[in-house]
Amino acid sequence: MEPGFCALELLGVFFSLCACLCSLLSTMMTRWLTLSTELLPSESFELGLWMTCVVQELGVTECRPYDSLLGLPPDIRLARIMMCTSVAAGLSALVFAVPGINLVNSCKKRADSIEAKRTLKIFGGILSLSSGVLGIVPVSYVAHLTVLRFFDESVPSVVPRWEFGDALFLGWTAGCLQVVAGLLLITSCFFLQDKTRGLQQSIHMERVNGTRSPRNRTEYV
Repeated sequence: MEPGFCALELLGVFFSLCACLCSLLSTMMTRWLTLSTELLPSESFELGLWMTCVVQELGVTECRPYDSLLGLPPDIRLARIMMCTSVAAGLSALVFAVPGINLVNSCKKRADSIEAKRTLKIFGGILSLSSGVLGIVPVSYVAHLTVLRFFDESVPSVVPRWEFGDALFLGWTAGCLQVVAGLLLITSCFFLQDKTRGLQQSIHMERVNGTRSPRNRTEYV
């Protein structure tokens, strides 16, 4: 097996695993948006997909979960749904991609087994790409609305504004990693397809060369 082929598979699975962890952390974090005021410098506010928190200067954090999904702002509600879907798609991509790599059940070298691995990796790559898009869209949408509200001239300058939190940057990282992982998995399938064709041709040639007529066999008896 070519080293470059194995490297593409392993990098794709590794990036997908890291992206799933980052996406899960981003979904659960409360620092999607942060707010601090000059009137209360000892306190800062954090807004997440599941709750809002007040962080005091002494390190004490008080959080309050949202009462209902329908009562949330549209951007937070959309981000919660799409981020959960992104995490589910990323985990599903790992479920398909891991059995499709060459290091798993590598003792099987039949053409049908290689074709099955190729199919699994294609599904894993497509799910990984879908997970990346589903993760980038809500993060970018929340960031876009935050920028518009921050530079809104109709709001007095004394009113505090929400700013980017760490979860947004973590969500962008997760989405980009998922896209790269999907491209690596799909790219490795092209190398596997070439190998499958070569293996099928070699098996066909062996069968043709191995079949002799009964007359030729009796000549050697």
